Amino acid sequence: MSFTRQLSEMSASELNDAIDDTNFPQAHILSRGRNNSVCSTSSTSGTSSLADRPPQQAEESTAVGTPIDEVAPPAPAAATVPSPLPGSQRPRLILKTNGSTPDSDGTQPKTPMTPRTSTTPGHEKCTFHHDLELDHKPPTREALLPDMARSYRLLLGGLGENPDRQGLIKTPERAAKAMLYFTKGYDQSLEDVLNGAVFDEDHDEMVVVKDIEMFSMCEHHLVPFYGKVSIGYLPCNKILGLSKLARIVEIFSRRLQVQERLTKQIAVAVTQAVQPAGVAVVVEGVHMCMVMRGVQKINSKTVTSTMLGVFRDDTKTREEFLNLVNSK
Repeated sequence: MSFTRQLSEMSASELNDAIDDTNFPQAHILSRGRNNSVCSTSSTSGTSSLADRPPQQAEESTAVGTPIDEVAPPAPAAATVPSPLPGSQRPRLILKTNGSTPDSDGTQPKTPMTPRTSTTPGHEKCTFHHDLELDHKPPTREALLPDMARSYRLLLGGLGENPDRQGLIKTPERAAKAMLYFTKGYDQSLEDVLNGAVFDEDHDEMVVVKDIEMFSMCEHHLVPFYGKVSIGYLPCNKILGLSKLARIVEIFSRRLQVQERLTKQIAVAVTQAVQPAGVAVVVEGVHMCMVMRGVQKINSKTVTSTMLGVFRDDTKTREEFLNLVNSK
């Protein structure tokens, strides 16, 4: 299960429970001055993050002081990367796995959630298990088009329309293709979208990309909601290609969504990408389920925010971000 797929299956409350941002620098040690940076490579405490420690030291830390379900899986070490200094410290967000271990390197056997598993005789080499799939392979999204088109045709008939009249003959196929496009985020992963666009850079000041257009589908009524997203983060010697922030928005907005969960997923994905000192996300949306049906309040807007790390702990940093977002 990829990281982005795991996020998409979480509700907003589960994401809240999964976030443990205690490893972020706290407000009382924050200084906006470069000489006292929260991303400094030296530390008077002599501690380092679990991912930056040697494997033996990380195992000892896990066994002694930290519950196993709150420790992120260690990233595979590259042979060409030198070991960090003993006093180096990188703030990072740790996601609780709730007893499940993400299969990051493929070394752990995958156990599907169906009666047939990889340990069932004759299924050891199967990469996908589903009781109704004879070939044991997940269908491509394009392969879903015929079934979706038939469903739309039934829907048109249920509405009292004639699916065979000139204007509706190709409507079921068009609608099926449109729905696949509206939900194309299900086919995208964070790793593929980043495509290595994470760069080492000696920069520890705020980076903000605002007013990113967003289009999504309300999972309650299957009608659109749209708006804009503003993202800010405080780098810790790693920066992200600016267009990748917009692509992260696309991954999670092009799904069946609620705005609250969308906001949280974007913030967690940015944290996963560059392990900054803090991340802030503000989303402003117009929901057609409130505009064209129900209460029909055409001027209403919904604003949600997620503040992690320094943005949550330090008032001045949060105010700086909000001032930049709200400036014209």
